[in-house]
Amino acid sequence: MLTLDLTNAPRWHDLAPGVRVQLRPLTTALMVATRSDAAVEAVPDEASDEERAVAFAKALARRAVLGWEGIGDTDGNPIDPSSEAIDALLDVWPIFEAFQLTYVSKGLLLEQEKNASALSPNGPSAGASATARVANPAEPAHKPARTARRG
Repeated sequence: MLTLDLTNAPRWHDLAPGVRVQLRPLTTALMVATRSDAAVEAVPDEASDEERAVAFAKALARRAVLGWEGIGDTDGNPIDPSSEAIDALLDVWPIFEAFQLTYVSKGLLLEQEKNASALSPNGPSAGASATARVANPAEPAHKPARTARRG
């Protein structure tokens, strides 16, 4: 069952020890606005998927971040979120990864609510079970199988 949170209240997300951000809920409106963000649209066609992901994540964070704790300037003084500061924060690799995992991925995947089929093990037919008994798999078949009747 899909559980809807009708409050749309912002939530705190821990991105690193001592660093947390308060984010808007990841809604359809937020995603659509981010897709049409000027910085996202300015990404050249020949850009790599990684470059596109960074541009999208920064644009999304600029729209979603409402507040934060544990982030300061080079002198250690706390700073408020700004477009430049948010971009600089996401330039820190572990922070970018945590943002993608704790906010973007969880917002896009309904796995936590069990709204998707379970994953099968890797390989062709790995998730399937055998339908025929095999007496000794090392021995060849005694005779070929008959052709199915048309009917």
